[in-house]
Amino acid sequence: QVQLLETGGGLAQPGDSLRLSCAVSGGTFSDYAMGWFRQAPGRERELVADISWSGTHTYYRDSVKGRFIVSRDNALNTLYLQMNALEPDDTAVYYCAADTENSEILLFGPTPEGEFDLWGRGTQVTVSA
Repeated sequence: QVQLLETGGGLAQPGDSLRLSCAVSGGTFSDYAMGWFRQAPGRERELVADISWSGTHTYYRDSVKGRFIVSRDNALNTLYLQMNALEPDDTAVYYCAADTENSEILLFGPTPEGEFDLWGRGTQVTVSA
């Protein structure tokens, strides 16, 4: 049974940095495309960033480009999201997700949420002064 566990959330001030981690166990992490999603209160869940199996290809939503970096360490079965220059609008529950049927991501747009079939339980990120 594949499990995803997010850690690293918390309270931050505007301009601060946080790094989220997602440890994957029970599966072949290096075969999966992976993604970070977030959901703020009253809003739909949205893709923040995703990454191909090798880390060669990445995608970011416009609002986080230049501030967030998605990466992975296949030897450690771990996905990361480095979040810099945090803004109050980044406040949300952040989820990591695995697409166990695909190793690559869409190159010219967001991979649909429905492609991701395994999800973690989420970690809260709150950005407030």
